[in-house]
Amino acid sequence: MKNQATQYLALDVHQATSVASVRDEQGRVIMRATVATEGRALLALVGGLGGRVEVAFEEGTQAQWLHDLLAPKVARVVVCNVRGQGEKANKNDQLDADDLSERLRLGTLEPVWHGSPAVGTLKELVRCYDNLVDDSTRVMLRLKAIYRGRAISTSGKSVYRPSQRKAWLAKLPSRGARARAESLFTQLDTLTTLRHAARTAMIAEARRQPGWKTLRSIPFFGPVRVAMLLAVIGTPHRFRTRRQLWPYVGLAVVTRSSGEGEFVDGKLRRKRRAPLTRGLNANHNRMLKDVFKGAANAAAAKAGPLKDLFDRCVAGGVRPTMAKLTLARKLAAIVLRLWKKGELWDPEKLTMQPT
Repeated sequence: MKNQATQYLALDVHQATSVASVRDEQGRVIMRATVATEGRALLALVGGLGGRVEVAFEEGTQAQWLHDLLAPKVARVVVCNVRGQGEKANKNDQLDADDLSERLRLGTLEPVWHGSPAVGTLKELVRCYDNLVDDSTRVMLRLKAIYRGRAISTSGKSVYRPSQRKAWLAKLPSRGARARAESLFTQLDTLTTLRHAARTAMIAEARRQPGWKTLRSIPFFGPVRVAMLLAVIGTPHRFRTRRQLWPYVGLAVVTRSSGEGEFVDGKLRRKRRAPLTRGLNANHNRMLKDVFKGAANAAAAKAGPLKDLFDRCVAGGVRPTMAKLTLARKLAAIVLRLWKKGELWDPEKLTMQPT
């Protein structure tokens, strides 16, 4: 039975319109169109093609919605991230769509994971909590800036306490400054209430996920960190080994090398020169990096087997900052292994070999 011909549809998606480019298996552009960025219009475009259709579009604001909309209707959906690539030629929406459809046909697009709809609700609750934390931090910094600008010391957290609010407002001689501080205090009270409610809802939803019990058994992974892991990673089976997880978390060391070979007595061999390190990879998930860095900082400060690993690295001449990086990588490896196997944390099985 002859296989059905594949059509490669690329979409350059914007808020109001989406520019489409369709190629056949020989690479010919067989259709170009511009449709409204609406579910009905996009489904009509895909339905009108017929046969086997593969779709590609870039990561963006509408990416998750568009992935969930088209995935049941086409053979394959590829959400890709092509940002950061140098622009060496002309650029417009149609050229972008044409280039994307050709790369989809050639199979050179690196997909961005958009699966696990079971954690969709948890993702939104985690985003809500994270945004409220950022907003609260911003208001707190603005409050301290008012006093700092008038040479009034605000060390500690007493400035945020409602019981001491009148005393702190009395320290501001200007009526305008007091009015501004009162407004910020009101914002902080509102955000604190919303933040607590969002945290409760987020943790309640995270408890329903199958990986909750396993991840909560790992030390220094409290309910908030575990909820973020469950929401962002979704499933540990996305990563074959820890070396695929580390770049996603932002814990992969970037190296550069050149001129690696040399001839000795007529035989080619590799030079005994270590590659130069260039820090950690820049393209990563910010939230996950904060989770593992926070867990590593806590583990390095409290007695236990993880601190023993940290102390062993420092005693071996490793700088404390690099030892904490090693500890964060170790924690990421532990999380991935236990989550995949569904096992609980057992300190007796912890190996002291750094990762």
